[in-house]
Amino acid sequence: MSSTAATTQASVTPRTWRKVVIRIIPLIGLAYVVSFIDRANLGYIAAPMSRDLHLDSRQIGLAAGVFFVGYVLVEVPSNMLLRRFGARIWIARIMVTWGLVTAATAAVNSAATLFVARLLLGFAEAGLGAGILLYLTYWFPRSQRSWALSLFILMTPISAIIGSPLAAAMLAWGQGLLGIAGWRALFLVEGALTVVVSILIFAFLPNRPSDARWLDDQEKAAIENTLAAEAAEHRANGALTGLREALTSGRVWAMAVAWFAIAFGLYPLAYFLPTMIASITHSIGPAGDVSSVLLSAIPWTVAVVALLTWARFAARRTAVTATVVPMALGATGLVLAAFTSSGTLFVLAVCLSVAGIISAMPQFWRIPAIGLTGAAAASGIALINSVSNLSGFVGPYITGSIATATGSFTYALVAIATIMAGGMAVLLTVGRRMERLDGSRS
Repeated sequence: MSSTAATTQASVTPRTWRKVVIRIIPLIGLAYVVSFIDRANLGYIAAPMSRDLHLDSRQIGLAAGVFFVGYVLVEVPSNMLLRRFGARIWIARIMVTWGLVTAATAAVNSAATLFVARLLLGFAEAGLGAGILLYLTYWFPRSQRSWALSLFILMTPISAIIGSPLAAAMLAWGQGLLGIAGWRALFLVEGALTVVVSILIFAFLPNRPSDARWLDDQEKAAIENTLAAEAAEHRANGALTGLREALTSGRVWAMAVAWFAIAFGLYPLAYFLPTMIASITHSIGPAGDVSSVLLSAIPWTVAVVALLTWARFAARRTAVTATVVPMALGATGLVLAAFTSSGTLFVLAVCLSVAGIISAMPQFWRIPAIGLTGAAAASGIALINSVSNLSGFVGPYITGSIATATGSFTYALVAIATIMAGGMAVLLTVGRRMERLDGSRS
């Protein structure tokens, strides 16, 4: 880091960063929690919904995956619009739209209508994840980004921890409370919750430090000057600045492949983990549905501890090392899970896998920030995230197809681990070159 950037950053006090975290992270974290619950709820209710709509694993995988078609197509323009209109308006707009679609999904009555509802949901929700990642670059410089991203990604396992008992409650009591099947009640409740959170976002989320009424003028200037100095340093080191540069950059596409591999490890588990647990423990019927959903919360709980622990060590290591090490543990956990026949050992192996994958996610996003700024950051982050979201389509569909064809999830888990290994290879080559270009411990 240059002396100018370091001096400017030193003027931002720890008290100011704490103030920013308290005001920003809970709001965007809440938005992401309901987002992840919403996209993963299909996994919680796969068994009862499959019985009611007569679906097999391949169709559940397709329903899970078709959600990401809209994500891939819309995410880049969505981030450019966020950059133009501001995060407060744009994120609130996204949430209202997807909340209404989720609530309407409670009325699906066939595989075809489920596919349509999931496709529309993907278009409605597209841009939230990449938009939040871009938004964080408006607030946190490189030295603060590791732990800020970790706090944000922490919302992924928290959403699973919250989502599991919520789904279990709706499966158990939804019929009695709302007069509709439990899985339908879950869609309705989540849709209403999303609209409520959108109102909070619109009311309280500032677009940039200069818009924050809870910062004084000196604090605003210190943060803005720090970010401006860092952006200037990145440009001097060859960072991309334009939209076209980012969309045609080989290193941006390489990072998209690497993020694809990380997400590929997560999404099949998010969608199929309760079903996997039910199959290996031979749990069937409504009681089995509830118990497998509750058991699926255990790996995500472990991931919370792992993420916070690893974030403390990762800040002192290069971004590539901090990403690849937990990725390797995640892939190892998948292989161990594939070849165990014990329900207890399976859950333990999945704990290792989910903890590794979740811990790798915030560290990965330190890497693109090295070489992207301005319009390139908006479009590049969106491109990386949108390409990776193909894994949200391909991963669940392949997992469901393999499970349907073979009668188990063994080969699917091995395939997921192999894809993750490919992502590690990309990081150890292209990622390392990006760090050398930056010339710092980024």
